[in-house]
Order: sequence, then structure tokens, then C-alpha cells
Amino acid sequence: MGHAATGTPDQTEPRARRVVLYSHDTFGLGHLRRSRALASALTQSGTVSSAIILTGSPVAGRFTFPHAVDHVRLPGVKKLADGSYVSQTSGMDIEATTALRAGLIASTVAQYDPDLLIVDKEPTGFRGELLPTLEHLSRTGRTRIVLGLRDVLDEAEVLATEWARKGAIEATEDFYDELWVYGVRSVYDPTQGLPLSDAVRNRTVWTGYLRRAIIDPADVPETPYILVTPGGGGDGEAMVDLVLQAYEQDPDLSPHAVLVYGPFLSGDTRDGFEARVAALNGRVTATGFDSRIEALFAGAQGVICMGGYNTFCELLSFDQRAVIVPRTKPRLEQWIRANRAEELGLVRNLDQFRDGLTPASMVAAIRALPHQNRPSDAGADGLLDGLDVVNARAAALMDDTLSDAAE
Repeated sequence: MGHAATGTPDQTEPRARRVVLYSHDTFGLGHLRRSRALASALTQSGTVSSAIILTGSPVAGRFTFPHAVDHVRLPGVKKLADGSYVSQTSGMDIEATTALRAGLIASTVAQYDPDLLIVDKEPTGFRGELLPTLEHLSRTGRTRIVLGLRDVLDEAEVLATEWARKGAIEATEDFYDELWVYGVRSVYDPTQGLPLSDAVRNRTVWTGYLRRAIIDPADVPETPYILVTPGGGGDGEAMVDLVLQAYEQDPDLSPHAVLVYGPFLSGDTRDGFEARVAALNGRVTATGFDSRIEALFAGAQGVICMGGYNTFCELLSFDQRAVIVPRTKPRLEQWIRANRAEELGLVRNLDQFRDGLTPASMVAAIRALPHQNRPSDAGADGLLDGLDVVNARAAALMDDTLSDAAE
């Protein structure tokens, strides 16, 4: 038996569209920063009226979020060296914490009732925490669901094993309306080696990389500088140490460097670096985590960095000469990205397997950096359509939802 109508259809205002972006964020900044860029683009373009980011990032509260974008902080977890996880919530084991996170996700999605859910990287969420929500949304059929993948995930064989263990293939086949790859197929295909059906591959969209802009203006040095950034910083100790060794061993090395530690490079390690920076008498200056790092990217003569996805997008967006020092553990993701980008002429890859990570190799890289080609010289501008494509695909998917409801 139907409910009594409260008004004729032409008197009813269309409901403002909403999006939820899920990122498990057990460590680092990458997932949160990518979700923030997507949410900003979707709301500022008018594609949706508001966005909520579900994130486990321990530093989410230190970011500014644009108007109409908010976040829900999920209880934190930490990955140990052996690959296992522990809860950061006192008195709770990992199973209880995962159950709490799953409940928060489900209740947020149920009450907010989004038109679109964008899931970052993990089809089933952390330890399967997203599955109850995906199953519920699949039954109700109102919310479109997208899996967003960065350009490189891992080596094909390693990724296939991981997805099989997590049930990620089945979840992708069963629940997702589209896959968005935030990259360009001719650069790299992150799904190679995955046993995805032709149906899933046919609903995969290559968006291009996600262009970045200066969100929060900030003062930058007036004198020429290079930017040194390990991203979140948790695994950037070796790179920072190598840069400091280069300046210590070559008293004439220039340009000067601005070092941004990242929020996860702290404690005794950072204290040791601070003492070494002070001894360099202004040739290297350092600052802690700065969520306004886009302005420092834009003003630099070049960048020494690790090879994470967001950093790579910033290099392309601000057309920055770069030397990437990619990590190789626990994943080869950064090395694969840096190696391919060097092949295309976009960056220089300081490859530990080929060049060796020595002070001499870093000195040479810094000296050459201001004279490198910029990414635009290799056609980088044509790689950065990601946010425009995301807006268009999001609108089309939500329009399909309205069509389905009307039938």
C-alpha cells in the first residue's frame, strides 16, 4: 500500500545531491589528500551540494576542508612491521575496532543517504569493514558506487594475490557501478594481472591525473630554493638523511633547500635532523607538517621527493622539475611510478638499483635539478584531466539513478 502524496511531482524540489568518499587511511596522507581533492572538485563544480569523507587518518583534523566538505574520523589502526594491525584505541583489540569502524560507516551512510559513494583503493575496505554497507546499498539500489584506483597499486603478481585473499575481485564484480583509474592507461595500468571480467573492464574509466591547485595561500621564501618533501614522512627518513648529507659534504651546494618533514616524521629522528639543519647555517631550513604545501611546490626551483601519487600529481600540476627518490618497501608502487615517469621524460628517478643512494649521487641530482626539463616539456598538461572527468562521470551516474527511479 503506497503512502499518500504530499504534493504533485512538479511542486517537489529536487533533493540536493550528496557524496560520501571512503578512505581507510591506516597510515600516511595519500588517501585523505586524494579524497579531499575529489570532494573539493565535486562540490565546487556544483556536481554535488555536499560531501563527507570517511577517513581513518590520524591527522585529518589538521587539514582545512572546503565549504560543503566535512569528514568523519574513524578510530585509528596502525600497521606493524610484520604486516599485522593493532588498534590505536586504548582497550580495544583490532576485531573490536574494525567492528566499531564498520558500524560508524554504516550509520553515517544510512543517515546521510548519499547519491554517490566513492571508495578509495580497497574494494572491501579495511579488513572487510565496508562490506555490510556495500551489501545494504546494493539492496536499496539508490546510491551509485564507484571504486577509485590510483595509477599504480603494486606489482601485478603481488596485487593479484592480495586481492584474492581479501575477496576484492568478487566485491568489485558484485557492488561497483564503475571503476575510475586516476591516471592514464598509456602510462600504466594498475589492473593488469587482475582476473577482472570483461564487464568490469568495460565499465572502467581512465580519468587522467587529478590536477592540484593552491588551496591555502602561504608565504614562501623570496630567495631561490628547492623543496624537499617526504610526503607524510613516516617512511622518508632515508631520503631526508641523504639530502642533509649532500649539503653537509658539499659546502657550495645550491640552491638552498626548504625541508618539510611531514606529520609522521617526528620524535628522536626529527630532533636529530633539526640539529643537523641548524649546523648548516641557513643553507637548509626546515618546517613541520604544512597542509599548505601546494604554495611551496608552486614557488620552488625544483623538488626532491618520494614517489607517492599525490606528490606526483603536484609535480605535474605545478609543472615542477623533480628528482624522485622512491621507496621500494613494502610495495614497489613508487618505484614503478617513478621509473615509468622517467621513461616518459616527466621526472628524474634517483633509482637505488641503478644510481645508488649515495651523497655523491644526491649532490649531482640537486646541482642538475634547476636545469632539468619541466614535465610540460614532455606533454604533462595532457595528463591532468582527472577532476573534469570525475565531475562528468559522477553527474552521469547520478542522472542514471534518477532515470532508474522514474521507471
